[in-house]
Amino acid sequence: MENRSHALVAGLFALLLGCAAALALWWFGGKHESVKEYIVVTRQNVTGLGLQGQVRYRGIRVGKVQAIDLDPRDPGNILIRIAVDNAVPVTRGTTAKLNYQGVTGIAHILLEEGGGDSTPLPGSDPGAALLGGGGEPPRIAMSPSLIQELSDTGGATLRQARDLLTNANEIFDDENRERFANILTNVEATTGSASVAAAQLRHLLTPATVRSVNTSLARAEQVAGEAAPLLVEIRQLTARLRTVSDRLDTLLADPSPNGAGALVPRLNTLGSDLSANSRQLGRVLQMLEDSPQSVVFGPPAPAPGPGEAGFIDPPNREGTP
Repeated sequence: MENRSHALVAGLFALLLGCAAALALWWFGGKHESVKEYIVVTRQNVTGLGLQGQVRYRGIRVGKVQAIDLDPRDPGNILIRIAVDNAVPVTRGTTAKLNYQGVTGIAHILLEEGGGDSTPLPGSDPGAALLGGGGEPPRIAMSPSLIQELSDTGGATLRQARDLLTNANEIFDDENRERFANILTNVEATTGSASVAAAQLRHLLTPATVRSVNTSLARAEQVAGEAAPLLVEIRQLTARLRTVSDRLDTLLADPSPNGAGALVPRLNTLGSDLSANSRQLGRVLQMLEDSPQSVVFGPPAPAPGPGEAGFIDPPNREGTP
């Protein structure tokens, strides 16, 4: 019975000693704030981040890293347990990012508001976790950092740079360099020709030439102003002629007896009658010219023919009887 009492006393002493040691460690560990725990989940490397690393909220130090472990359910995930001050407004839209401080390369956790769900995210009490209660702290997703993005895109960028240098080497080979030299030579020659042409143009554009050109332009403007009324009259005359032409086409195309198309046969008949009357009038005038007395005494008797009384043999062509 005495041995059991000694064992009980020894056990109580060991338990009290452990509690006293834990209390001493907690007391000498610095200031003690009311904090809540969260777990930051990431699949990227956390190089430079260690235990007791800083946790910052929008640049302000609000906590520290408690532990860094692999996720037992998914080894691809890294679980970072952080303790954050209760006053920090952690919400369901809060995201974490691995940030680096200055040129030292010391990493810390940066909490930022993603602008999504603003519902508060209640953290886990560290005391309840030590006592085996409270369950797992809520998780916060970590977004890729600038270093991670550069690391992911660095390979592709380097490959593109290598391809660019390869293409540049192919472009600037010996043959193409010779072509570029010829192009530069041609450009230089063209520039020289342009300089000569510019000098000749400056020589031609003397003040007298400029005055002459201005005078010519003024005269041309005056002539154009004087010709403007004539052009207006010509356009009006053209419009009138077009109207007359349209009316004439309409009249000629009219098949009725009153139309202009019916006048064509009549004009042809009238022309034939006028031609016959003109020939007859010509014969009358010729007769009056030859024997004007026929108007009073009538037409002369016809001359006797050969063998008739009074017939006179006409002289021969040589003028002899």
